[in-house]
Amino acid sequence: MEIACEWCSSINVKKTAASVFWELPDGARAIEITATPTYCCRDCEMIYQSEPIIKEIENHLYLVDCKQIGKVISFEELMKIPRLLKKNYFDFSS
Repeated sequence: MEIACEWCSSINVKKTAASVFWELPDGARAIEITATPTYCCRDCEMIYQSEPIIKEIENHLYLVDCKQIGKVISFEELMKIPRLLKKNYFDFSS
């Protein structure tokens, strides 16, 4: 399946992994999440995460004990942290 760039609609998009910087839900600090699934458009040079990945990160950060997260964590390690709740009860989008 071809992926179109969310910014310029080009199909010259490459899947990759990159570091992203994310503010924790309580606003106390930001963390670096390494090896995050990322798209890189070779035409407009935009580097971005898809909406499902963004939502997955945000929901997971709401559902885990963020005190156990250091300054840097990989995407895979973040997603392995056990959730305190089964779902984000404050997400009314779905």
